[in-house]
Amino acid sequence: MSLSPAVIIGIIIVYMLVLFCISWLTGKDSSNSAFFLGKKESPWYVVAFGMIGASLSGVTFISIPGVIGNFSSVNGQFSYMQIALGYMVGYAVIALVLMPMYYRLNLTSIYTYLEKRFGTWSYKTGAAFFLLSRTIGASFRLFLVALVLQQFVFDELGVHFVVNVLFTLLLIWLYTLKGGIRTIVWTDTLQTTFMLLAVFATLYWIGKDLGWGISGMVSAVADSDYSKMFFGDVAQDKFFLKQFMSGAFIAICMTGLDQDMMQKNNSCKNIGEAQLNMFSFSVVLFFVNLLFVSLGALLYLYAEAKGFMLVPARTDHMFPTMAIEYFPPFIGVVFLIGLIAAAYSSADSALTALTTSFCIDFLGFEKKALTGTSDKELENTRYKVHIGFTILVLLVIIIFNYVLEREVISSLFMVATYTYGPLLGLYAFGLFIKDRQIRDSILVPIICIAAPLTGYLLNTYTPINLGFAVLLLNGMLTFAGLWAISEKATVERL
Repeated sequence: MSLSPAVIIGIIIVYMLVLFCISWLTGKDSSNSAFFLGKKESPWYVVAFGMIGASLSGVTFISIPGVIGNFSSVNGQFSYMQIALGYMVGYAVIALVLMPMYYRLNLTSIYTYLEKRFGTWSYKTGAAFFLLSRTIGASFRLFLVALVLQQFVFDELGVHFVVNVLFTLLLIWLYTLKGGIRTIVWTDTLQTTFMLLAVFATLYWIGKDLGWGISGMVSAVADSDYSKMFFGDVAQDKFFLKQFMSGAFIAICMTGLDQDMMQKNNSCKNIGEAQLNMFSFSVVLFFVNLLFVSLGALLYLYAEAKGFMLVPARTDHMFPTMAIEYFPPFIGVVFLIGLIAAAYSSADSALTALTTSFCIDFLGFEKKALTGTSDKELENTRYKVHIGFTILVLLVIIIFNYVLEREVISSLFMVATYTYGPLLGLYAFGLFIKDRQIRDSILVPIICIAAPLTGYLLNTYTPINLGFAVLLLNGMLTFAGLWAISEKATVERL
């Protein structure tokens, strides 16, 4: 029995009312200090739990369970867990190398480090690559959820896809408008709860309907072809070392060099609590990812057992199709709440981080505050920037609707390998080459653009098949280019 569009819209309205209540409670202080870093009062355990939802987002929530059944995909079967193992190494590097530096320099925008270390050209280049990366990433995540809502709700109501996305973004813009990161920390916690609740409820129903207890489900998954986790063929995109290294560097770049994720960590009271947050989050996230791939295998096993082996044209639609059309209504309701939570947990923090980075890195809010610009004037400017990025994300999602064909999880990671590569090169040079200083000039953005273009050509038109490990290649090319325009430093750098 499938849910009616009216019921689904009702669920969305109720959930949004809860988010607006949180926004009202946390957004009473609309100052820039509260919006950007929550006045550094965020409890570490709340940040850690909320980051699970922000890291998973709608992409993991929908795309990972569906892609498990596509054995030809780079993320087919349990191969994604090779990436998840790499994540843990990446998060350790963030906690032990990057975060101490961020706290020592007391950064609001993490890209301010590039200005202190290299100069203005490098600073603006790094911040620009973040804006590009996060705009595309946030749009990917929200696009996936919008597709599901379009299929099961808005198509039946005759509502155009653009109106669907506009409605969602408008709601997100409204409840993040004043509270910023202070609101995000708490809404992420709520959203993580509902995402995990949806997974547990689905697993419970599958086990109950098939007469499997926990041990029965574990055995069924382990004995299936879906559970193959490690791949030793060097020629495959799924080769273990490629995936593991990719996971480590994806974590470093998409979390440690990402204003969105680090803004939450930097809102903790001190470096000790921030590191505790990162270590606990990384361990829990590994097992949550294992839970999601197991759910994917069980969805396919359930469909086979019931004789309605339905694999949609997009594997991203596998979980929503099963939850809404084949499972009992209460599973559909919980799934939809989890889906909405997944969409909002990534989009709301992305809009906040994009606004923060643009205001600090390109409009110079911190410098303007020191020169006498009033808080009210800066606050009004921040509102306009927030609107601007909301419109930009809307436009990018509309473009995706016409050009994107492959499963979203693979598309997201592949884009990240090119847009985060230059950031990896910039930070690696700055942190580990203390005795050299680059000649900060227009050559820096040229190198940072040329590196991913070269990486793309090598990965596309040569026998080399790096898969997601092309991120490391792009970082190395950027690093080499920066070395070429560097010179011996007269004093040791930051």
